[in-house]
Amino acid sequence: MKRFHKALILVSMVTTTVMVSAQNQPTTTAKAAPQEQAVNPDKPVATFDQTLIDMGEIPQGIPKSVEYKLTNSGKDPLLITTAKASCGCTNLKYSSEPLLAGKSTNISATYNAAAAGGFSKTITVITNADNKPVILTFKGKVIPKTPPAKAE
Repeated sequence: MKRFHKALILVSMVTTTVMVSAQNQPTTTAKAAPQEQAVNPDKPVATFDQTLIDMGEIPQGIPKSVEYKLTNSGKDPLLITTAKASCGCTNLKYSSEPLLAGKSTNISATYNAAAAGGFSKTITVITNADNKPVILTFKGKVIPKTPPAKAE
């Protein structure tokens, strides 16, 4: 019986030692701390000449265009990855070619002016310079067509 107690104590000590050392070992399932991303000093920088254009009053049914000038103020090439208008009443034109450092391009938006009344439309632009989109806005008022005067 004495031997049994000694063996039991020995097994308990070994088991306790193994459990304590296992708790101190790093596990592979633990999440690693997020590493800070290094800032790229050469990255492209998207600079717009303006983000809001007031078109004023425009006649109904006559499309009108606006242009936003985009300049790459960084060192690496700038690329417009996505540009979307807020509605189908606006047609966009922009270059899909990389914009070299110091160079500029235009983003053109043509509004169809089909409906009379005030309007405010947006263009969402995403570039490789930043994950955050840039919102370009144009607004104005469409003046309704006047019906032709009836001859008496």
